[in-house]
Amino acid sequence: MLYTEKPEIFNPKFDVVSCFVEYQNEILLLLRQDYKSEPNTYGVPAGKVEKDETINSAMIRELQQETNLENIDMQYYKKVYVKYPTYDFVYHMYHAILEKQPEIKINPEEHKKFIWKNPLEALKESLIQDLDTCIKMYYKI
Repeated sequence: MLYTEKPEIFNPKFDVVSCFVEYQNEILLLLRQDYKSEPNTYGVPAGKVEKDETINSAMIRELQQETNLENIDMQYYKKVYVKYPTYDFVYHMYHAILEKQPEIKINPEEHKKFIWKNPLEALKESLIQDLDTCIKMYYKI
């Protein structure tokens, strides 16, 4: 479950960064590999923040590792607090609007393919847990 304010009982195990990469009003979605958690669902470029890494540098690293995108002008949107039955984490959301069509090269170890969908169409896809709430929050749907 997502919270916009820190819950009273909240013990985060890690931080996660994510980015709504947008081109011509469509969001980049990545299809997760079979052996990853929540397999065969779509997510946005995202990942855990490593020890001694800032959230900004983690987002830059994840974009490069998952999509081969570099030197992206991204803006921090907000953080939310996520409570799952077995663990909690802080989820940081970024947004980037691309001026020209990017050449996406996905990392086949993590994802099977990518698609571009406008926010309303994205909500019709099989998404990782709580991504629908984040899309609705950011795009005010």
